[in-house]
Amino acid sequence: MKRTREGKVASGGGRLRITLLVILGSTALAVFAVAIVLQLKSGPWSGPTPATPIAVSPAPAQPVRPSQVFDDYAGSESCLPCHAAEFEGWRHSNHGLAERSVDSEMDGPAFATVRTFQHGTQSTTVGGSGPFTVSTVGPAGRAEAFTAERVIGHDPLRQFLVAFPGGRLQTLEASYDPARDEWFNVYGEEDRKPGEWGHWTGRGMNWNNMCAACHNVRVKKNYDSRLDAYTTTMAERAVGCEACHGPMREHVRWRAANREFKGRHPDDRKFSAEQVFQTCGSCHARRSDLTGEFVPGDSFDDHFSLAVVDETETYYLDGQVHEENYEYAAFLGSRMHTAGVRCNDCHEPHTAKVRLPGNLMCMSCHAGKEGVPVIDPAKHGFHQLDALYSSVEGGPDAAALAARDRESVARSGGECINCHMPQTLYMQRHRRHDHGFTIPDPQLTKELGIPNACNRCHTDKEADWAIGCVNEWYGEKMQRPSRDRARLFAQARRGEEPARAALLAMLGTDISDYWRASAVSLLGIWAGEHATTAALIAATRHASPLVRAHAAQALGPLAGAGHAEVRPAIEPLLRDRSRGVRFHAARTMRDMLDERSPVGREYLEILEYIADQPAGRMERGAYELARGRPEEALPEYQKAVAWDPNSAGIRHDLAVTLATLGRSLEAVHELEEACRLAPQDAEYRYKLALVYHEVGRRDQAIASLQAAVGLDPAHTRAWYNLGLALDADGRTDEALASLARAESTAPGDPRAAYAAATIFAKTGRAAEARQAAERALAASPGFAPARELLMSLRGGPAGGGK
Repeated sequence: MKRTREGKVASGGGRLRITLLVILGSTALAVFAVAIVLQLKSGPWSGPTPATPIAVSPAPAQPVRPSQVFDDYAGSESCLPCHAAEFEGWRHSNHGLAERSVDSEMDGPAFATVRTFQHGTQSTTVGGSGPFTVSTVGPAGRAEAFTAERVIGHDPLRQFLVAFPGGRLQTLEASYDPARDEWFNVYGEEDRKPGEWGHWTGRGMNWNNMCAACHNVRVKKNYDSRLDAYTTTMAERAVGCEACHGPMREHVRWRAANREFKGRHPDDRKFSAEQVFQTCGSCHARRSDLTGEFVPGDSFDDHFSLAVVDETETYYLDGQVHEENYEYAAFLGSRMHTAGVRCNDCHEPHTAKVRLPGNLMCMSCHAGKEGVPVIDPAKHGFHQLDALYSSVEGGPDAAALAARDRESVARSGGECINCHMPQTLYMQRHRRHDHGFTIPDPQLTKELGIPNACNRCHTDKEADWAIGCVNEWYGEKMQRPSRDRARLFAQARRGEEPARAALLAMLGTDISDYWRASAVSLLGIWAGEHATTAALIAATRHASPLVRAHAAQALGPLAGAGHAEVRPAIEPLLRDRSRGVRFHAARTMRDMLDERSPVGREYLEILEYIADQPAGRMERGAYELARGRPEEALPEYQKAVAWDPNSAGIRHDLAVTLATLGRSLEAVHELEEACRLAPQDAEYRYKLALVYHEVGRRDQAIASLQAAVGLDPAHTRAWYNLGLALDADGRTDEALASLARAESTAPGDPRAAYAAATIFAKTGRAAEARQAAERALAASPGFAPARELLMSLRGGPAGGGK
């Protein structure tokens, strides 16, 4: 359940109050960094736990009773009489052991001896103070003894839960590696401290919100925002049968009453391969949970907002996982998914193990299956094959393969997954295979810093060595569309104008919906440019809810910025068949959303559901601010900062709210903190300059704008406002140079050219003023101020020089 130090909540947006300086508009969307851990392997099973409210200390005055929804659940043990083989495979899996109570037999060895280990400036001691005791730095900033009550995960690591007030369970960062009989810190040497969102006592390591839903069956979080407390309940502890099959009590009852019937009952549910895939994705994805109500058979997009390759560094530009992203999205963007492959084609669903060992799994399709490219591993991979993998004809001894030491087999360079499913180490112990099935491309490592499988293994070699190898082996085949796409996305992240046209062209190709959603998201950088806006509006009508949702997000900054065509395009999405699309449409239209309408009530329910995290408070604050209620927004942002003081994005939005309320000096403090926390972020420097100007600190405003354009030379608004500020300071030549930079970065915007024209005019440089005004009109023929100035300069009705 590892989290980044900062909660990865981005700006909720808004505008700072200014006098002289002009803001051209900026509203970033809040992002919920919700990630779930689900470890996979084997071990004994302690049996299901019935639905019971989690103990609250102290208990709220009105405890929430278990929902009647649990009446539909029978528990995994009820499956045993008819499905003994499946049950046996499941109970030894990490699904079967996803969560349990601490157990003397299973956990005793971890606590049997007193052990102390160092992590950063801190130390943790395990054992010695009582059964299942961990002594570590607690919420007060000093070492305390805590008793572990539950375990999540099994292999390759186990994490332990500690009860906290308000019905909370918190996940200790001190974790146990059973294979090595070793304790370690899941954060390594990060040295997180109490008060941080990601410290084990913080909300980033809160079980109720972050872990429970994917380590158990049908969890009801039951968060009370008034009390800031939980009464969390569940149908069954661990990832039981009904986590994937849905509630089965009626099925069990009917089967018990009809034991002689051998066929399938008409009411028995059989999910499609796509429904099964989306059920897997409900936990194996980097996503924001909007409802807490997903059950097998539901649409993923009705309950979650999926993170994709976009302008953030969540994923590498070629789609490889970067942060802790799990498997679903990477696989969604893979050629395997496009070809119709789904999870259960490779994984046995009850054990979660791969159906065949090593290359046999890949060759089950790539050795001659109709419509699938035939691959000879020896010729294709240019690596020595383990003898047992060298041929698929006649079928090698799968039992012998399975019995071999898997680590030694994994070291075979000729194994397909070593190149196409490279591993990333998370949580210090958990190596996970990337499910994007990407092509190793060391050229992209050299150009863009994207890791490649060659140098992941050959760590003593440079990228140039790997480039030479793949060019010799594959030649022109390395010039693949995936390489071009990664380069294009890199251009887009840098805001380079040529990327815009290429992304627009990309939308017209046969790319998968996943990559189309990514392209739409990146086009949001240019939202407002005519052709881009038209393409984003067209994307709101796309068949894929993922594409429609990202189109609604990308159009968000334009909804209230004078683009009359945007709101009519978003409005139908408020009635979209996908709840996820409706949510993003409601966010975009939140300033005018009818709170009594179905989508208005639904949106407010989502805000209440996510109110236990800083990002949820930000979302509520942005809603109140958009409704013209900054006094209602303020406590939401203040609460978010209290819960995550190291988030620059939250500090920014709090500053926006304070400035709106006329509390500019406080806004200065928050933006200075944002700049300290994110020193490379040009936008925060830009916004800080605006409030510096608001409080009369012109020199600091100019210095902050100069810092902004130094960090981002393409920041049009910073160049524009720097030009105005320098002109007000009497630095005419510098002002004109800054405005020229603004004009070059946004040639379609008339304001920089017009501002230059006014400076030329007031300094008596009439010819240059006319040229600048003409450029402004060429950029925007309807721009009235430039037309009026030009008439004045030509001796028209307004008069003026020649």
